[in-house]
Amino acid sequence: MAHNVMLFAAGFGTRMKALTQTCPKPMIPVAGRPLIDHTLALAQALRPDRIVANLHYLPQVLEAHLTPRDVLLSPELPQVLDTGGGLRHALPLLGTAPVFTANTDVIWKGANPFQVALDAWDPAQMDALLVCIPISRCRGRKGAGDFSRDHAGRLSRGGDLVYGGVQILKTEGLQDIEEKVFSLNILWNDLAQKNRLFAVEYPGHWCDVGHPEGIAIAEELIADDVV
Repeated sequence: MAHNVMLFAAGFGTRMKALTQTCPKPMIPVAGRPLIDHTLALAQALRPDRIVANLHYLPQVLEAHLTPRDVLLSPELPQVLDTGGGLRHALPLLGTAPVFTANTDVIWKGANPFQVALDAWDPAQMDALLVCIPISRCRGRKGAGDFSRDHAGRLSRGGDLVYGGVQILKTEGLQDIEEKVFSLNILWNDLAQKNRLFAVEYPGHWCDVGHPEGIAIAEELIADDVV
């Protein structure tokens, strides 16, 4: 079974500076196609029933691009709701089963990260499974890692694993969060305390395209022979 997919596409892309003044970050070209299309193709390969994208900044540009590609849209107005609030807002479109969420400002090189997560998913143990990459196989990453993983695969904060932006998540816990605008980090922290937050290590390479320099780095990675 392939879970439904939530693509995060509502952000302002402020780290992209002038590039996002008239173009939403997911539509910035990387290796000849919009950045979001790289992640969308990976998601579509699993043939989920539904793919949903949230919209806020320059929504008409993304709407025109995504609607013909059978992506359902979850506009966030008047304010952007962050990852947690945005996912909760989109649940009427996504349903009640566990979902994939995916950031759309990264490039993966190697196995399909959605399939990597699906192959490792064990709902009896896990409420969230994050696809993470050792910082040594990350390109364009600024700063330290996000997590470390114990022998069983459970996550804790701090370490040399970088969250790559794809996960499988049970969404029930979102209903217990009072804030309207909130990050998924709030839910992750709660799941970590319950020993229900897990990671699977991505076997390939990964690039953050959240800043202007990341475009050339990502295009180099796409053209590279590394596996």
